[in-house]
Order: sequence, then C-alpha cells, then structure tokens
Amino acid sequence: MGFGFLLFIIANLAVMASIYLTLFLLQLIFHINLTPTTTWGLAIFAALFGMGGSLFSLFLSKRMAIAGMGVQLIETPETPEEEWLVSTVHRLAREAKIGLPDVGIFDGPPNAFATGWNRNNALVAVSTSLFEIMDRSEIEGVLAHEISHIKNGDMITMTLLQGILNTLVIFVSKILAGILTGNDEEEEGNGGEGIAFFLISMVLEMVLSIFASMVAMWFSRYREYRADEGAVLLAGPSGIYYALAKLGNLPREQVAMPSEMKAFGIVGFLELFGILFASHPPIQARLENIEQFAKKQGLAG
Repeated sequence: MGFGFLLFIIANLAVMASIYLTLFLLQLIFHINLTPTTTWGLAIFAALFGMGGSLFSLFLSKRMAIAGMGVQLIETPETPEEEWLVSTVHRLAREAKIGLPDVGIFDGPPNAFATGWNRNNALVAVSTSLFEIMDRSEIEGVLAHEISHIKNGDMITMTLLQGILNTLVIFVSKILAGILTGNDEEEEGNGGEGIAFFLISMVLEMVLSIFASMVAMWFSRYREYRADEGAVLLAGPSGIYYALAKLGNLPREQVAMPSEMKAFGIVGFLELFGILFASHPPIQARLENIEQFAKKQGLAG
C-alpha cells in the first residue's frame, strides 16, 4: 500500500533533480541565470519547481496508481461481477459524455478512486471488498461519483491548484527571506546564497505550506460535494446516499486509503487538525447535501 507514496516521492525528486540540472546547464553553457537573484528569475524558478512535480505526477498518475494500489486492469472480464463493473462504468461514461476510462480492481478496504491526466484517458478502480458490503445500486452510485470527478476535470484542476500554491509558497517565502536578511535582489551573487537566507526561506516555506494545504483541502472538499451531486444526476440519489451511509458506519481503518490516494477516493476522514485539513467533508454533511440537491432536482430519494 505504501509503494504508491514512494513512487510519488521518487517522481517529485526526479523532477527537482532534472530542473536543477537544467538550470545549471543553462547558466554554464548559455550564461542564462534563472536562479532567484532577480524577481523574474525567482518567479521562473518558483514556477518550475512549483508546477513541475505536480504536472509530472499528473501525467504519471494512472501508472503510479496502478503500481501503488496494486490495481488489476480488467481488459477481458472473467466473472459476472467484472462484466457488470466494466459495462456500468462505460455506460456512465457515455452518459457523462467522456472517453471510456480504464477499469480496474484492487484488494483492500472498501473504497474506490478515479485518476488520470485528462477526461478521455482516465482510470476508475474499486476495491474487491466493495462488492462484499454493497449491492449493485450502491456500487453504481460510487461509480457515478468517480465518473463525475472525471467529467468535472477534478484531477487536472486539483493538480494545477496545487502547482500554483507551491509556486506561490516558494516565491513568497524567498521574497520575505530576502527582506528579513537584507538581501538585495539586484546584488549579484547575494540572493539566496547565505545560510541565514536559506534557513529562513525553508522555515517560511513550511509555514506557508500549511496555509496552502488549507486552500487545497478546501477545494478537495468542494469537489467532493460536486461529485456527489454529479452521481445523483447520473444514477439517482439513493445509490450514492446509501453507499456513503454504509461507509460512514465502518471503522476508519476499514475504509482509509493510503495518504497519497485519499484525495481521489470516495471517502476520507478528518485529520489531526480538523476539518481545515480534511480532504473530504464529513459523511453526514455529504448526506444532507445529497438530500437537498435531490429535492432541488425533483428526484426521489
């Protein structure tokens, strides 16, 4: 289960290393200085590092999810359950007017997730244990939720938001560190090279990352409500409602996903610091939202 997290770390480290190497070669061969010694140089530097890892992870998200979660792609259904799963995902995808996603299953607690770099090249995967606790109408509600994530482009928007936040954190922290240490951004060789500058900028990055995480998790909770509403429109309110109700009554360890995948799952849990850092809203709040949305749409529960 933790292998997926290792893949994410390796991917981000590889991106950072390649960017450092690119910056070094640009300066060595072409005498182009993109290190943060000027405001423009700092902006480019921050954007490369802030967006690079996020975009790289997005493009490799399907492969990393398959490897990290041990997903088995269903290319030729071998059981009635697999045949129903693939046909249901593809039917919902057609109704949502997106490309047919790959479909997979994985061993683990009852949960599901969707990932992929665009709406027409995605993956929907469910755990085998989901079939043990839910009937087909409830699983269809879960699948409709994941299809709605894909239709809404949530993987892309979440990645872009995280990349922008990372860029701002790097940029602002180094600007503030330069002010606090008295570094002159126009003074050649001074910006960013001092030990004090480095330590202060690192501390500021950690502090600002906390606030950036609050923003990212707020958007994650918002898109969960939207995906629930999309599930109501695609498959009716009862399936997703009772699926969430069942998951909400299970102990945390039975439904929790690895930390690197939880933002893409059907259900998540409040973290140590409460709702501000939760990737998913509380189950009860989601159930109430489904009820209210279904009533507005004139759909029976």
